[in-house]
Amino acid sequence: MKAAVVVFPGSNRDRDMILALTKAANGKPPLQVWHGDADFPEVDLIALPGGFSYGDYLRCGAMAAHSPVMREVKRRAERGTRVLAVCNGFQIACEAGLLPGVLMSNAGLKFICREVHLRVETANSVFTGHYQRGQTIRVPVAHHDGNYTADADTVQRLADEDRIAFRYADALGNVAPATNLNGSVDNIAGIFNKERNVLGLMPHPENATDRVCGGMDGFGLFQSLAESLTGAAS
Repeated sequence: MKAAVVVFPGSNRDRDMILALTKAANGKPPLQVWHGDADFPEVDLIALPGGFSYGDYLRCGAMAAHSPVMREVKRRAERGTRVLAVCNGFQIACEAGLLPGVLMSNAGLKFICREVHLRVETANSVFTGHYQRGQTIRVPVAHHDGNYTADADTVQRLADEDRIAFRYADALGNVAPATNLNGSVDNIAGIFNKERNVLGLMPHPENATDRVCGGMDGFGLFQSLAESLTGAAS
């Protein structure tokens, strides 16, 4: 698996993403691509990590979406390259038009930093194939603007096309208003694009890939990518 992690001014989860991808690729580290680079070598996967790109000025991800590197990321995505967009990366992907909808301020207008439970809504993707549909996983979140918002037609289309990857849930996998920590429509925590080669999600699977640091529930996502892109178990 050849991967690249895009680094923006203000990225702060790029190192975490690098560690998770290196572990999944049996010790092979991903490339690091600076936001100002208009081109970079061919890869199987591009990761847009979490953080506060450009200090979250204007809107979260709005400035980063117009970085030189994003023009190339969009071209690669259109050709089928997988793109994993986490937290601020999810915001950037929406602002860049790679994914529908937008990330608004949390319903409580407070920064949320804690572990949450997610229900896996589909295993039918290169990102989630290592999970089972309906499985509950526990991963951290750390965001102020994680309230996924889209119009009713878009949400219905996401559901009809099996493009909702994860929903906020409780430990038993129950999805309810009480488990919706940030106000996201329909408890949505992660979605795919129409072609299913772009995944955006607010929680941080890269921070749940080490038993010593709290658990391995997020590593399944990286195993899924490694196995689908290389054919080798990680």
